[in-house]
Amino acid sequence: MKELHQIIQAYNTSVSSNKKTALATVVKVDGSAYRRPGARMLVTEDGELTGAISGGCLEGDALRKAQSVIFQQKSMLVTYDTTDEDDQKFGVGLGCNGIIQVLIEPILPEDPENPIELLKKALSDRSTSLLVTVFSLLKSREEQVGTKLLFKNNLKSGDETKIPKELIEAIHQESKDLIIEGNNLIKSYPKAEGLFVFYEVIKAPLRLLLFGAGNDTIPLAKMAHLMGWELWLVDGRKNHATIGRFPTANKIIVGPADEVIQNLEWDEHTVALLMTHNFEYEVVVLSRLIQYPLPYIGILGPKKKTIKLLERLENLGIQVNTSNIYGPMGLDLGAEGSEEIALSALAEIKTVLSKKTIMHLRDKPGPIHDELR
Repeated sequence: MKELHQIIQAYNTSVSSNKKTALATVVKVDGSAYRRPGARMLVTEDGELTGAISGGCLEGDALRKAQSVIFQQKSMLVTYDTTDEDDQKFGVGLGCNGIIQVLIEPILPEDPENPIELLKKALSDRSTSLLVTVFSLLKSREEQVGTKLLFKNNLKSGDETKIPKELIEAIHQESKDLIIEGNNLIKSYPKAEGLFVFYEVIKAPLRLLLFGAGNDTIPLAKMAHLMGWELWLVDGRKNHATIGRFPTANKIIVGPADEVIQNLEWDEHTVALLMTHNFEYEVVVLSRLIQYPLPYIGILGPKKKTIKLLERLENLGIQVNTSNIYGPMGLDLGAEGSEEIALSALAEIKTVLSKKTIMHLRDKPGPIHDELR
C-alpha cells in the first residue's frame, strides 16, 4: 500500500514537470519470484524509478522496455523466464525459478481514467476496491488491453470499450464475489481468445490505534510507518503524545479514556495496541474496543495483567469474546527492549491478518508465496 502511494506521488510530480511515464505491473507469476502479481514500478522518460517489480533483477531491463513504451505510446507484455539455468541471457543474474509476466503501459495524463487515476480512486477512501487488468499471453507482442476497470462502492470506473464483449459480463459477475472474499485472482478465458484477467483487490492501509505515548512506543510507531500503516496515537498525557515525539503519527488524540474513545473510527482494517502502562485507562478503552469486530487487540505486559483486565470487565457485567485479544501481545521471538518488542508485536499483527501459521520459511513446502487460485 505504501508503494502505491509513492507511485502516485511520483506520477503527480512527473506530470507537473511534463515528464512522460509508463507503469510496469507484475500480472502473472508461475513458480517462484521475489514479487507477486500487483507489484508495480513507475518509470519516467528520463529513467527515474519508483516502486519495484523484483528484488532488483528485472528493473534494468524493464526500464529500457518502459522507455520504449513511452516513446511508442503502446503497451506491451514482457515475459521473464528464470527457470532457465542460463539466466544470464537477460544479463541480470535473476537467481529465481519462475516465469514472470510484466505488463508495461504508457500513462496518458489527459486520460482521466488511466491506470494511475484508477489507483487514485481506489485509494480515495477506506472502502475495498477491485482493479481489473486484461492481458494476452498468446499475443504478447501486440498492444495489450491493460488496466481498464475499477469496481468500488457498487460503482464502476474505467473504459470497457477495448474489452471483448464476451468478457465484460464475466468480469462484472466475478467482481461481486472477489470484493467480498478479498482475494486476488488470475483467470483465463479461452472463449475470449485466451485472454487473462488479473483481478486485484485493493484494501485500505492498516489503521493502528496505538494507546500509549511512552518511550517504549516510539520504535513501534517508526516501524509501523515503515510498513505504510496508518497510525493513530492515543494517550492521556499531552506532554507525551506530541508530534515532536511521534512525527509519523497520522493523528494524535489526547484526553481521558472515556473521551478519546468517542473520537476513534473503526473498520475491518483496524487493529489496536494497549501500551499505556495505566491499568484503569486500559479498562475503559478495552470495554469499548471489544464492542467492535477488530481482528486484533494486543495488550502489553504479563499474562496476569490481561487476566485482571478481563476479570474487571466481567465484574462490570461485560461479556468478552477473547478470540481477537492477544495478551501478552507479540510472537515468541525472545524479544528484549522496546525495539524487539515492537518487532514481535508487528510480526504477530501481520501473521493474524494474513491468517498464517507461524513457521520457518525453510520448512514450508513449495514456493514462499501462495499461488493465486
